[in-house]
Amino acid sequence: MTSISEPLDISGSELVHILRTPRDQYTSGGCVVLDCRPFLAFSWAHMCDSRNVNWNSMLRRRSRSSVVCLEWLVPDKALLGRLRRGEFSPVVVVDENSRSVSELKTESLASMLLTALQAEVQGNSVQICFLQGGFEAFSEAYPELCYKSPGNNLSVVDPEPTVTGRSTPAYDQEGPVELLPFLFLGSAVHSSRRETLAAAGITAVLNVSSSCPNLYEEELLYLRLTVEDSLAADIRACFSEAIAFIDSVKERGGRVLVHCQAGISRSATICLAYLMHTQHVKLEEAFDFVKQRRQVISPNLAFMGQLLQFETDVLCQG
Repeated sequence: MTSISEPLDISGSELVHILRTPRDQYTSGGCVVLDCRPFLAFSWAHMCDSRNVNWNSMLRRRSRSSVVCLEWLVPDKALLGRLRRGEFSPVVVVDENSRSVSELKTESLASMLLTALQAEVQGNSVQICFLQGGFEAFSEAYPELCYKSPGNNLSVVDPEPTVTGRSTPAYDQEGPVELLPFLFLGSAVHSSRRETLAAAGITAVLNVSSSCPNLYEEELLYLRLTVEDSLAADIRACFSEAIAFIDSVKERGGRVLVHCQAGISRSATICLAYLMHTQHVKLEEAFDFVKQRRQVISPNLAFMGQLLQFETDVLCQG
């Protein structure tokens, strides 16, 4: 493998110039920005088109006795392969607010990522860079090049409206919430409203229930996972099939709604498992991420126990 040059510090203005350079002027696949901040912070705000690089305490413990590899840090396997093949240049590493490579602590995620990139990226034409001042300084200087989450609508809705003497449950208010650009979480009511599905661009539905109907099978792709919301249900047995289905929709450029009856327990559990598996994050972090978008989620106690078991499996993968 050809050696890679030492990482180069670049300023925010230099990164802007790079980002605004047309891709056809690059001999490689262009620039890629790798954001080292925690998944939850990244989900709230990040540079447009940047990619999150994850970390967790279990892998941190493993790193004390071995070299950290890109596979542990980059959850997106397609991106991982392209990075290793040297298809991007420059590769820009971003943390919260560090001023230069020389100031990074050896145990910091940014430092470990830079080291892994130098060790695993092929070809000497790839330039690895580090953004001076991190996301904090860049977002202040160039807010128009950053994405900021609009937050959770349920936290600001008016009191539940009353219709013919009955109130609309919180879990049926508004519409399904977007967790990822291709992944939505909602209730059976949301899945029954064709205009709601169309407005969100939904092309597929993952029905995690035993009784909710699949109403638009001639128009949308469906997968039903028959699960009861009970302490005896083994929802973990459905994780692999659910994750594969969501990934297949993503790969086709579609969008999938995951729902059960109320969008509180069963479908929330499936979405949590998907985030843990694909983003390599702990249950606590995934739960906070989903909770801030759909406040009513509350997987039953047995499902939470199964998610904790799944967390161990996910974080032990290396």
